[in-house]
Amino acid sequence: MSIRYDEANRIFELDTRNTSYRIGIVDEEGFVGHIYYGQKIRPQKCDQFLRTCEAPFVPSKNNRERCSFMDTFPTEYSGNGIGDYRESCIAVKTANGSRTVDLKFVDYDIVNGKPGISGLPASFAGEEEVQTLVVHMMDGGCGIDVDLIYSVFEDENVITRSVSVKNAGDRDIRLTKVYSACIDMDDEDFEMLTLHGSWARERQIERRPIAYGKQSVSSLRGESSHQDHPFMAWMTKGTDQTTGDVYGMHFVYSGNFIAQIEKSQFDSIRAVMGIHSEGFEWWLTPGETFTAPEVVLTYSHDGLGQMTRNLHDFYRCHMIRSRYLHQKRPVLINNWEATYFDFDTDKLLAIAKSAAEHGIEMLVMDDGWFGHRNDDATSLGDWFVNENKIKGGLKHLVDEVNKLGLKFGIWMEPEMISPDSELYRKHPDWAFAVPERTATLSRNQYVLDLSRKEVRDYVYECVHNVISSANIEYVKWDMNRQLTDIGRGDRQGELAHRDVLGVYELQERLVNDFPDLLLENCSGGGARFDPGMLYYSPQIWCSDDTDAIERLSIQEGTELIYPLSTMGAHVSDCPNHTVGRSTPFMTRAHVALAGTFGYELDITKISEEERAMIPEQVSMYHKYNDLVREGDYYRVASYRENGLYDCWMVVAKDKSEALVTYVQVLGRPNVHSRKIKLLGLDVATDYRLDGTEKVYGGDLLMNAGMLIETMRGDYMSRLYHFVLDNSLT
Repeated sequence: MSIRYDEANRIFELDTRNTSYRIGIVDEEGFVGHIYYGQKIRPQKCDQFLRTCEAPFVPSKNNRERCSFMDTFPTEYSGNGIGDYRESCIAVKTANGSRTVDLKFVDYDIVNGKPGISGLPASFAGEEEVQTLVVHMMDGGCGIDVDLIYSVFEDENVITRSVSVKNAGDRDIRLTKVYSACIDMDDEDFEMLTLHGSWARERQIERRPIAYGKQSVSSLRGESSHQDHPFMAWMTKGTDQTTGDVYGMHFVYSGNFIAQIEKSQFDSIRAVMGIHSEGFEWWLTPGETFTAPEVVLTYSHDGLGQMTRNLHDFYRCHMIRSRYLHQKRPVLINNWEATYFDFDTDKLLAIAKSAAEHGIEMLVMDDGWFGHRNDDATSLGDWFVNENKIKGGLKHLVDEVNKLGLKFGIWMEPEMISPDSELYRKHPDWAFAVPERTATLSRNQYVLDLSRKEVRDYVYECVHNVISSANIEYVKWDMNRQLTDIGRGDRQGELAHRDVLGVYELQERLVNDFPDLLLENCSGGGARFDPGMLYYSPQIWCSDDTDAIERLSIQEGTELIYPLSTMGAHVSDCPNHTVGRSTPFMTRAHVALAGTFGYELDITKISEEERAMIPEQVSMYHKYNDLVREGDYYRVASYRENGLYDCWMVVAKDKSEALVTYVQVLGRPNVHSRKIKLLGLDVATDYRLDGTEKVYGGDLLMNAGMLIETMRGDYMSRLYHFVLDNSLT
């Protein structure tokens, strides 16, 4: 049993394989307090850490200092306007104008299994895998019932949290803030880790000390965003890949969010995560319920690396539903950087023919095939084929590609509308806009208001018709701009969230109607790379920046929390279209091998030397992908930190093999070979370096290391594949 209630001491005990989480019920009023989260402990009385026997004491013993008590008590979910001046988790507007929320414990349920969340992506598990605790709370003054929901995933050392709020009164109320999780604990001189960036440089790792006051990352862009990521961790100073205490919080949501840590006057910290409250207002009529998205919590005593592997296993086992989860994805070639908008049937078939001859397995037709779209200024919303380009129609093209032995995929941007489109001329009101204001263009396009059913139905009909019209086996679903002008109708405060719910509804319909479809989400690159999207698509385009060296830091930040199999990664042309850098063709392949692997170039125009390398690279993908997709990821070294080289490895779950990728970013003169220490191997096992007769003990490779010979030139790379040595068996 992973969840127990110690009735004598009024303590909830939540345990995973290696971690424990403790919640206490205090005083006859029913304050719900956070006692402990960390390394696993035995069931025992531990409520002393709530410090209720110290001044200012609990209100039943010292009601004259209720305010001081509320401002220090380590609450499990903070109310509003009751003397706790730290960040609140919930706020309301009642009919009489009150905004106060004071939640108290009522009852609890412990159930087997993992309940879903209606309309939202959420983790899943069988009844035998997971237990769920529901802590029932209420505030009779404003008439709400609040459930704090905890699901314990023992094997992955993960606890998920969400919150539901019910209007239990007889008058309408408005929720103005509903966060999904809150953790209060003593500060241990923690550092905060977040992921920041911009277009073409997403998910850059940043560490900083936690100062007094509030420090946060957030998005108000209508998406999880290029700029900040719905993830944060806090860790003891000096934490590295293998040592240190790490707490991670990750939001299963694709819209506006806040992730915040606040250090108080008493040297405690409060970590909160949820939908951003700015502009948010949700109406609840009597009997209605609002459920907040899920937050994923994990703790590691063994540094960042173990946090990473906890999250990788959790997402593979309990978030990604696609049948492609445990399958090799087809090696594709996308025509975007090959042609941009300048293509037709003949050009695509020429690319497909050469691709098929070199072992590539799928052609993806990117932007520019519909309406009269010859640049990015027109036709979004007009999802019918431009037969001036696609001569003979879409089915004819797909059939011809299939005859060459290739699968076919297509790009779409269903959430958007161009001012120059038949759809906009017919339905200008379908775009987000503020009446009597000049609408905000971005990339010369507007955003469709997916909070409206008629818009969602139109969008889905278009997507369904395109996919049904031919043998289309892959869709790249893009979203190339952020939301603005959300301000029409009586319930403007609901629109941003309802738009995200609309995206989820569309993709849920898509994966149900086309269960064999390989869906890849994208948002101008990696602006909507989040756990919510993984619920619908097993892979997400990592970044529009395909330069192998820029990808080192982008992919390092992504791999910190996401399985490698979720990262869309391609070999592209050089000089790179984003940064102008030229890197060796094989280095580009080695870096892309850490993701889904494919090509983004005109295969008919690259050199004969590079074209001849493609079959070798495709063979390399097929040899290693099972290991990369299913194995345990270890970060050995970071170019972001050392400025010279990058190294990561993937180890099979049974320790039977390991693949080490080493990238020499900068060559240096007059130096010895570099010694690196591997991770994650079996110390009692001997490993042979594949392709050689060299045998090394796992203990030697991890404790003494291995030598990497210096390579001549910048941007060079090598793979080292270690397998069990069977020479003695």
